[in-house]
Amino acid sequence: MTAQQTADPLTAAEHARAMTGYIRDGEGRAMALGNRGPIKLNGDGNLDAAILEVYWRTGFYVFEGVIKDEELAELRADVALVLAGAPVSPDAECDRNGNPTIVHDFALPIYNWAKPLSDPLGGTAKNKGRHPVKMLDPEPTQGGPEWTIERLRGNLQLMDSCLRLYGHPGLLAVAEAVLGADFVPYTEVVFIKEPGLGPSVAWHQDGTTHWDAADWDHGAHGFNFMAQLHPSTAGNGVWVLPGSHKQGKVDIRQMVADSGSERIKGAVPLLCGAGDVFICNRQLVHGSFANSSPDRRITLNAGFFPRSRVLDVTTSKLDNTEVTYTAAQIHERCRIIALGVDARQQRFPEEPRYNYQPLAGQEDDNRWNEQTRETLIRDYNLRDFYI
Repeated sequence: MTAQQTADPLTAAEHARAMTGYIRDGEGRAMALGNRGPIKLNGDGNLDAAILEVYWRTGFYVFEGVIKDEELAELRADVALVLAGAPVSPDAECDRNGNPTIVHDFALPIYNWAKPLSDPLGGTAKNKGRHPVKMLDPEPTQGGPEWTIERLRGNLQLMDSCLRLYGHPGLLAVAEAVLGADFVPYTEVVFIKEPGLGPSVAWHQDGTTHWDAADWDHGAHGFNFMAQLHPSTAGNGVWVLPGSHKQGKVDIRQMVADSGSERIKGAVPLLCGAGDVFICNRQLVHGSFANSSPDRRITLNAGFFPRSRVLDVTTSKLDNTEVTYTAAQIHERCRIIALGVDARQQRFPEEPRYNYQPLAGQEDDNRWNEQTRETLIRDYNLRDFYI
């Protein structure tokens, strides 16, 4: 049933049971696509051409085993510390131990909250109305929290481990292969789907700027890397409609109507192990269901754009603020890539160092230290791009 058709409240257990067949079929389709495996670079450091072909055909690729155990443990520990310091509710000033939180240390909000198992975006005008259909809102188990944290914003200033992952040479080589050597950042967030609590993200396509451009193409709105700190399952993970990044702006309402429910026909779950990172084209139809499963998901999201789709582009952000992105703004935001590369080199000196070509020769200006923590990283996400 759709949310509009449900007369009585749907329990979390009923929601999980209703997903069973859809999950089974989706898992089979996902594993048959042939778009998963380790990052493979040739002798010149370029991404294997076969991986690139599959990415452009399906719109996503699961890179397996990217984050090794030691780094994975550091990332998990940092996320745990940030969550432990969260206010006990959206309006509270103190954490669960009565200590002042870091909420006011940064210019933009850190914690995003939602009602457990709810759909805060679907069928609303939020995010420029790009989530046109509301997902089901199962009733959470009685006695649970009134609110759950669904997202952390500004990963790179909150957790040093996230900055180090941002400079991963294999992932940056993938970004270069997909977008060109002059790729630019988008934004970085942590998605949190607690078991039995995690809200849904209604079906949507990212991007609002270039759909009607004369030179629109399959990569016009860039992509997201999504690193998994715990296994991403069909019950707690993102679902995508393979190939939909090539169809332009689609009619999601009609897709849901044709499917007879929020479970869009043909979609597949992004199945990942802990330490896997998938690349997802932002033009894919994608979303996630309320997490009525017993499994936790924590995803580190980092997005990138082609520079040509950002430079001198005038657009409006999700809050409808109008902006034109200049070369100077792009240069300043891209310094965070160089900073991540240096932070990673300091922590993992045995790894090859990625060479971000737009800032080649400027390494001394972008060293990771306490000075750049204050001058470059603090409130860096005020300089995020959106197209």
